[in-house]
Amino acid sequence: MKALMFYGGSDMRLEDIPEPAPGAEEVKIRVKWCGVCGSDIHEYRSGPILVPTKRPHPRTGKLAPVVGGHEFAGEVVEVGSEVSRIKPGDRVTVKPTLPCYRCHFCQQGRHIQCSSLALLGGAADGAFAEYIVAPAENVHKLPGGVSYEAGSFTEPLACAVHAIKRGGMKPGDNVAVVGAGPIGLLTMQAALACGAAQVVVFEMTPERAALAEKLGASAVIDPSAGNAGKTMAGLTDGLRADVSFECAGPAPALLLANEVCGKGGVIVEVGFMAGKCEFPFQDLFLREKSIVTSQGYVDEFPAALALMANGRVQCEPMITAKIFLDEVMDKGILAMLGPEKMKQCKILVAP
Repeated sequence: MKALMFYGGSDMRLEDIPEPAPGAEEVKIRVKWCGVCGSDIHEYRSGPILVPTKRPHPRTGKLAPVVGGHEFAGEVVEVGSEVSRIKPGDRVTVKPTLPCYRCHFCQQGRHIQCSSLALLGGAADGAFAEYIVAPAENVHKLPGGVSYEAGSFTEPLACAVHAIKRGGMKPGDNVAVVGAGPIGLLTMQAALACGAAQVVVFEMTPERAALAEKLGASAVIDPSAGNAGKTMAGLTDGLRADVSFECAGPAPALLLANEVCGKGGVIVEVGFMAGKCEFPFQDLFLREKSIVTSQGYVDEFPAALALMANGRVQCEPMITAKIFLDEVMDKGILAMLGPEKMKQCKILVAP
């Protein structure tokens, strides 16, 4: 079968590899759609990050090359001898994290911080291929009415739900979201579904701003058009946001999230910041604000699937391109690094 292999930074190759066979407690899935994630872009541009290139990964024993891709949905075609909950023909998605469940952090229920955490598409073969094998315990059935396309959003939506929990958002809170990329739009919708009084999105790209409006943002503000903090204050009787989510990544986005966050508020860093940031911590001190980070998810897949099933979160409007596996480099990875990258939201790949 064809598969996109991650060898390391700036080295990804489309190759022919054997079809995988499931072990006793594994499931073989025919991949229908796999999303191009920001972490795939980081792996290409700045890697190796998740792909083990110097020594085999302690959890999986894998060494580069590894099949990439971890946001996916598909149809079960074969199950191992010890699997009974999942059957051939089931429509499924998969939680791609592979924690050990034994280390100090796993014992605390903090699986995303596992001392030997692996990821399908990072330290184990992923879904940029026709077939993938995954542990049966990681497999979740898609509810009726949730398409394969929407099912491929379960993983990033779980990240958004985890961010809501990390920020301690309560029903009735005023919320700000900085950045209307995939994670920002999913966080916006999750916050509204969890009872936010209003969710104000800050986004400069017209295409992404329009998408935020379409998906239900209470207001969409171009932060370059004026004083974003005063704008947020004007929408909240001077209080600004109770919780602000930074979902873009660059340092100026975190500063903006602080600017629109009110006294006693919480700033949630969701975007991946690769560089350094000079931050006015005295502003936190004087206003008793807090910064927390949110990385990945733990047990949020069922909640993510429920939000899609009941229509509170819409994913398909976020799809800006559908491509084939042999187009991933030119129309997927490189498209997200080129001059038109901000016009893209989510690119899905059909193996």
